[in-house]
Amino acid sequence: MHVAVVDYGMGNLHSVSKAVEHVAPHARVEVTSDPARVAGADRVVFPGQGAMPDCMREMDARGLRPAVLEAARSRPFLGICIGLQMLFERSDEGGVAGLALLPGAVRRFPAEAMVDAEGNKLKVPHIGWNRVKQAASHALWSGIEDGTRFYFVHSYFAQTGE
Repeated sequence: MHVAVVDYGMGNLHSVSKAVEHVAPHARVEVTSDPARVAGADRVVFPGQGAMPDCMREMDARGLRPAVLEAARSRPFLGICIGLQMLFERSDEGGVAGLALLPGAVRRFPAEAMVDAEGNKLKVPHIGWNRVKQAASHALWSGIEDGTRFYFVHSYFAQTGE
């Protein structure tokens, strides 16, 4: 199995590739900015750090958009951080259009709404470990208990309209 980690000049590429190698030791993991290598991969990972406008600009500058679009439509595709955000129609960050593979928009957390159940103001960006409650049954939750703790570092959320 060939896994392509998309190199668009930004992000934590090598730490992501090492993590993929750890969980899939028999896979051939390659960090690449070559659209043909992305197009030929069995699985694609698009990691990211930074700002959505920069991500989209750098992806286009490298000619990666067609290969990324096809990969996200046709095979297992993991978008991490900006790599997930770019799959939506648009983002509040820079008012930039995304790839529109998923309906909805990436929105900044509204400061006035950032309070916990006791009324305490929450910080943005949100950084830390939190328990996640499963709102609905889904195959993605297979093997993960309700209330499992996950680590978050974000100022934005995906709003799908559902």
